[in-house]
Amino acid sequence: MATATPPENNGLIWLIVGLGNPGSTYLGTRHNVGLEVVDLLADRHDIGLGKAPKRAAANVGRGHIDRTPVVLVAPTTFMNESGAAVQPIARYFSVEAERIVVVHDDIDTPFGKIKVQHSRGTGGHNGVASVAARMGGSEFWRIKIGVGRPPGRQDPADFVLRRFSGEERADMDYVVRIAADVIERLVSDGAEAARQLAGSTRL
Repeated sequence: MATATPPENNGLIWLIVGLGNPGSTYLGTRHNVGLEVVDLLADRHDIGLGKAPKRAAANVGRGHIDRTPVVLVAPTTFMNESGAAVQPIARYFSVEAERIVVVHDDIDTPFGKIKVQHSRGTGGHNGVASVAARMGGSEFWRIKIGVGRPPGRQDPADFVLRRFSGEERADMDYVVRIAADVIERLVSDGAEAARQLAGSTRL
């Protein structure tokens, strides 16, 4: 099994992937919080997102986080096909799984909580499952953002395609900022520092 500690920063590239669905229909939905985090990182670090090389289905941008080289990836596939975007980009930039970070929504994590995981199962998340299938395993990093549980008997697939309430949206804007901080900490200072920050998040 792959180590759960990121390799030392020796100038190798990290791939940071935000999962979500493309198009204005899905903006602001629970399923798209991963894309929101990548967009925020792009703004913070002045990284422009443009068409991916080799016709991969994503917008990508190269830059640095605290002198660590990164490639930000916003797939333009639908969630269930995320792996079709991630795998060719990882191959193009020669990024191994231990330097890939996938940030995504999670209904089994309490609302507003952030978890840092490595080399775990897909947790029933179709986007993560797609990435794992195309990469040949799940030995990548995951930043899981709790987006709440569907009420009553509502289908989870419908729930994650809904937008947040006004109060939830204000809280989630804060959580997205912290998730971006956690990713910065992971690639710069390692897993322990990232997990400490994630665990200290309070709404």
